Amino acid sequence: MHKHIWKLTYLLLTLILIPITTSATDLNYSAWPREIPFELGIIVIYQPQPEKLEGNKLFARAAVALELTDREQPVFGAIWFSARLNTDRAARSATFEDVKITRVRFPNEKTENANRLSELIEKELPKNQLPIDMDNLIATLEHVQDREKTAENINNAPPKILFINEPAVLISIDGEPQLKQENGITRVINTPFTIIQDSSDSYWYLNADATNWYKAKEIRGEWKLTHSVPSKIASMAPVSEEYEDTGIEGDQIDGPAPKIIVSTVPTELISSTGKPKFTPVNGTDLLYVSNTESDVLMDIKKQQYYILLSGRWYNSKSLNGPWKHIMGEELPRDFPNIPQESEVATVRYAVPGTEEAEEAVMDAQVPQTATIERNKASLTVEYDGSPIFKTIEGTQLSYAGNSATPVIRFKGSYFALDQAVWFVADTATGKWQVATAIPADIYTIPPESPLYYVTFVHIYSYTPEVVYIGYTQGYSNVYIYHNTIVYGTGYWYHGWYGRYYYPRPSTWGFHVRYNPRGGWRFGLSYSNGPFTFTIGRGGWYRGGWWGPGRYGSYRRGYKHGSRKGYRAGYKAGKRNASRDNIYRSQRNQSRSSMISNKNQQQARSKAAPKRKNNVYADSKGNVHRSTGKGWETKTNKGWDNESGAKKQQTTKSNQQLNRNQQDRKKGNRWPAGQSPRT
Repeated sequence: MHKHIWKLTYLLLTLILIPITTSATDLNYSAWPREIPFELGIIVIYQPQPEKLEGNKLFARAAVALELTDREQPVFGAIWFSARLNTDRAARSATFEDVKITRVRFPNEKTENANRLSELIEKELPKNQLPIDMDNLIATLEHVQDREKTAENINNAPPKILFINEPAVLISIDGEPQLKQENGITRVINTPFTIIQDSSDSYWYLNADATNWYKAKEIRGEWKLTHSVPSKIASMAPVSEEYEDTGIEGDQIDGPAPKIIVSTVPTELISSTGKPKFTPVNGTDLLYVSNTESDVLMDIKKQQYYILLSGRWYNSKSLNGPWKHIMGEELPRDFPNIPQESEVATVRYAVPGTEEAEEAVMDAQVPQTATIERNKASLTVEYDGSPIFKTIEGTQLSYAGNSATPVIRFKGSYFALDQAVWFVADTATGKWQVATAIPADIYTIPPESPLYYVTFVHIYSYTPEVVYIGYTQGYSNVYIYHNTIVYGTGYWYHGWYGRYYYPRPSTWGFHVRYNPRGGWRFGLSYSNGPFTFTIGRGGWYRGGWWGPGRYGSYRRGYKHGSRKGYRAGYKAGKRNASRDNIYRSQRNQSRSSMISNKNQQQARSKAAPKRKNNVYADSKGNVHRSTGKGWETKTNKGWDNESGAKKQQTTKSNQQLNRNQQDRKKGNRWPAGQSPRT
């Protein structure tokens, strides 16, 4: 634990005390230090050091300087404050609002004068917004803070794992095929893929994209590409939504259509182009399979294989299994030594102790926040027939099984969650109003329940006009598990089958992987030339396939045999703003339009680009600055050079500082040795 504290303190010093290179747009928003003009002079605030985060309430400290008209020299001190954190994960920005000064210290001033200066700070600072780059906020949060959720009871049992030495695509069906007939067409409704049959034709047809179809005699039979599709079937191809920008580079390589593998149980498919090609990982005793888009490694010393699925590690003595789950701490010693420039560096986020793993864990703890106007927000909940409620085991709660919207019943009241906004009503059908509180029992919903993800949405506070809310990544099916993050709870939640099909959050079957720039991505094991499968909304089921309204239909263009799909995404991936911030959705924007108006009413501190961002307040309130050649401490006699053991730390800090500055000159915002982030 002390190691983590030291490391983050060092990171804080080397990160906070460097001028941040920003664009012209960013300069007026998140550059530090900040200036607040007032009638007696100027208050200069240097970049804060966050100390802890409780919900959306941040506690931090910062060095300040008062440039008063009646004094020749600025007066340096330290402030401690709390603030409501207003975040935008998509823009990677945050703002301190409702700032409350909790402590002020001017160590070199007499008591009477220090009290006067403190009063000035306490009066002027809360009038202003204080922005901060969210990546720096994440990097400086204390690693020792309590985590809201550690998902200790998630399920890590391996799914069915298939290795195929040829191009292949996995078609996942949620249990036995559930069929629905309409206008002479029979559909399989419990899958995101388009699988249909015309009553006049004995074949089943599987849609690959706008022009390509497969057909087979049986759903689990042998599927073959076909150029002869009945017009009625062809007209049923789904109209896909706008696809995410995958950031994929390189040319498509022509080749055969992939093999179709249908599974009705949780399954992960690892498809390679021919026999696995093992390639050395430089500087280690590891090999990785380079002719697959999946993460498959081998430890030469132990002669064991390791695969990474949805953030979880599994190992075996054979590629044919059996596979067992292992904790990240059980990985061979060489895993943390995988070079960051390696093609297989994408696994580092799942290796405890790496910078990528620590950043991902801290990122998962920072909430996305919003302010919702109570008189504008509305909700209509649809049910497949009359509401049917099911008990959530181990709780006094029950939930509506036949609705795509999470609706929870508790002691005669009903609570619904729509795009990370809680609503309350006296009946299951409304009238719904924005909730100002939810029962504490909701936070006891276990991972075994398909509604576990709702426990990661919080109501922080409210006024007669607005409610302050937020969610952490658990709402998006991403969980902190010990020292890394994983996707999904691992449990298999069957969806609702009725007139409609309502799917539940899934962990397996969709090639879920992560990289620091693009976040979590979903896709298929293979695409080649024109054979890029599309998961589209065909209108025969309601809701989003992956769960809490966050994920629609995506197309992944993995390249045949060249590892340019996911691997290129690691370096050039592009984040989708509407997915990174659910409160940016069209429906939520109509609920929270007050945010921008409210912010405009509050004075905004000004960036001071000509000032160096090199002043730091330590935990005791002493003020230090970096000169580029060493550290100095502010005393009542001026700036004093630090000596002894601190000089050794200074040398190390300055070496890192120089590397950081050189790195930034190359256009990188993050310090050398850290993963870039969009």
